[in-house]
Amino acid sequence: MTRILTAAFALMITASIAMAHCQVPCGIYGDQLRFEQMLEDEHTISKAQLQINEIADGEMSAQSINQAGRWVTTKEEHATKIQDTISAYFLAQRIKPGSEGYTKKLTAAHAVIIAAMKCKQSADPETAKVLEKAIFDLYRAYEGKEPAFDHSH
Repeated sequence: MTRILTAAFALMITASIAMAHCQVPCGIYGDQLRFEQMLEDEHTISKAQLQINEIADGEMSAQSINQAGRWVTTKEEHATKIQDTISAYFLAQRIKPGSEGYTKKLTAAHAVIIAAMKCKQSADPETAKVLEKAIFDLYRAYEGKEPAFDHSH
């Protein structure tokens, strides 16, 4: 029994060390999917900002305050998802130091993170437009071509 437990423990340690070099199984990348997801998140942020502004312009009630709070939470969550995608996917795995266009890609990725932060800080719909543009600019820097999908407002 001790040998089985020792072998199982050794296997777990070895497997975790072997998997530690990347965050997803090697070779499985969905760059296009990541861009589409970030644009969907941006559209959710945009809708949340519009709803927050609509609620703020209306009659204040317990229900409207509750709804505004829920929209703010949604806006924050989707902005964080975008920041996490940039950090954990693009910066940690896909944009490699020394690769062609590294500085341009890094600058564009940073612009997306900042634009998402600005969306967290504001209910101004203009911030979502800036975020959408930053995502498209990252796509251009990363892929070296114009986006092949339409997610514009």
